[in-house]
Amino acid sequence: MSTIETDAEVATRLEFEQTQRSEGWKLLRGMLREQRRNLLLGAVIGISWAGFKTAVPQMTKNAINQGIEKDGPLLKWVLIIAGLGVLTGLLSGMRRYVAFRESRWAETLLRERLFAHLIGLNVGYHDKAQTGQLMSRASSDLMQIQGFIVMIPITLSNVIQIIAVTAILFYTDPVLALVALVPLPFVNISARRFSNRIHPASIAVQAEQAQLASVVEESVSGVRVIKGFGAEQVQFDKLRKEADDIFGETMKAAKIRSSFLPAIDVLPALGLVGVLGVGGHRVLNGQITIGDLVAFNVYLTLLIWPLRNIGMIVALGQRAAAALVRIHEVLSTESTIADPANPKQLPSVAIGATTLGAVKFDHVQFGYSPEQPVLSNFTIDIAGGESIAIVGATGSGKSTVARLLLRFYDTNSGHVFLDGVDVRKLKLRDLRQQIGVVFEDTVLFNDTVAHNIGFAKSTASQQDLERAAKLAGAHDFIGELPNGYETVIGERGFSLSGGQRQRIAIARAIIADPRVLVLDDATSAVDPSKEGEIREAMRTVMSGRTTIVIAHRPGTIALADRVVLLDGGTIAAIGTHEHLAATNTRYREVLASMDQPKKVAN
Repeated sequence: MSTIETDAEVATRLEFEQTQRSEGWKLLRGMLREQRRNLLLGAVIGISWAGFKTAVPQMTKNAINQGIEKDGPLLKWVLIIAGLGVLTGLLSGMRRYVAFRESRWAETLLRERLFAHLIGLNVGYHDKAQTGQLMSRASSDLMQIQGFIVMIPITLSNVIQIIAVTAILFYTDPVLALVALVPLPFVNISARRFSNRIHPASIAVQAEQAQLASVVEESVSGVRVIKGFGAEQVQFDKLRKEADDIFGETMKAAKIRSSFLPAIDVLPALGLVGVLGVGGHRVLNGQITIGDLVAFNVYLTLLIWPLRNIGMIVALGQRAAAALVRIHEVLSTESTIADPANPKQLPSVAIGATTLGAVKFDHVQFGYSPEQPVLSNFTIDIAGGESIAIVGATGSGKSTVARLLLRFYDTNSGHVFLDGVDVRKLKLRDLRQQIGVVFEDTVLFNDTVAHNIGFAKSTASQQDLERAAKLAGAHDFIGELPNGYETVIGERGFSLSGGQRQRIAIARAIIADPRVLVLDDATSAVDPSKEGEIREAMRTVMSGRTTIVIAHRPGTIALADRVVLLDGGTIAAIGTHEHLAATNTRYREVLASMDQPKKVAN
């Protein structure tokens, strides 16, 4: 298939890229407006710095003309120049401090905004997004933006310096000023060409950096799989390819910079040569003084760094533009799961039931993609305080039931109710605080055991933590850890066994005291010798609490009041475990297929 773009496709792509760049700059302008007072202070300091800086050559001229040629008070001019130097140094330090402070503050605010937005996006977005790409946006892209912002007040003062120097040169000697400044238009032309060429190169570099971050993130998080299969070389080859790609794109950008920055050095030097040639003759002819010529030369040297700064700010601006586009892509993504405009409140007293936590799925249709339905006409009423087990073969939609209840996804049609209120009419926080969930893929945080158990309830007392741990069958092994409940368990809790991690996860769900408890295959990684102990703890926790158990072990399934058999996304049978085991062939087949031995850790 041909990959050559048509003229219309090229035009559409360029228009889209231009729109994205405009939105990116709009994002930056909004941030800078919030900091306008401090940025204005930085501008005032920068202008003052430029004023004192440009005064030094003028004082040098006076020192030569009046202090040396006319044998005047040279010491006075020396002291004035020294004083200006001290003031310039102090203002230079203040200018840089304000610039770095505001740029770091902008970076901090943008990082917090980006993180809050990412956390707020629906689970479906995170299921598809690459973690490494998101990490790259939250780190290297923000650093590019910070590097550009820090140059804004510095560049402003440099521009003021260029304008002031130019005005002084023309006031002193228009002819010599023209000779000195002839190269400046060529600097501007070079800057425009450089900007157009460096932008796509900057985008390419940052895109490759994001790809590298993805490989590193996958390798670190999946290091056990990599080592288990002896696939270190496979991942190294992936990383080497991405590193080589970054090197190639970086060198392309370096070639572009190397063709521009030398011009910034050469062009002002040409003006300096012209001043020495023409100005020397004008001194000999008595048209200007030696002090004027020296001041001219000093002023020209003052132009070199600001002109180099222009090249730097253009390069940084293009990198920032690429970063802003990538940040805007995330911030402009709207969550498909959001709080309702007029949220309802869950009832605090059960209506028509003895216990809160009634759940109802009403003719629910759902598929992660339209062409692949997962649940079809799924309807079930779960009374408050009742426990049900959902059983089915792999891919039958068991875990999807829990995700719909938590509003990780919304139904395609049909409704899900909690205590008579449609979950889509509740605030997400209110809904999820009332549902405690233990996933099969247990995720713990690099923190103490106590903080992991109390994750959903930061005000929990030590007594509450221990009670939850005892109910989950975790208290005994926690007591054997080096620092007990204050033991830091490492990233994702991998310093513990799989069974220990799941028991802490169960305790974490218990301590939240939810109306509904969801146990998504929560005993799958528990050693059979400990399963009976945990089942008894689960029986105590489930008593009087609405519980949805997604399980594959008959002993765990038998804890539920009712069992729902899912087959192909529809309810095939409902009854007690004993009844279905005795009367339903499909139920027995599913149990037999699921009850294969699993490798567990205690």
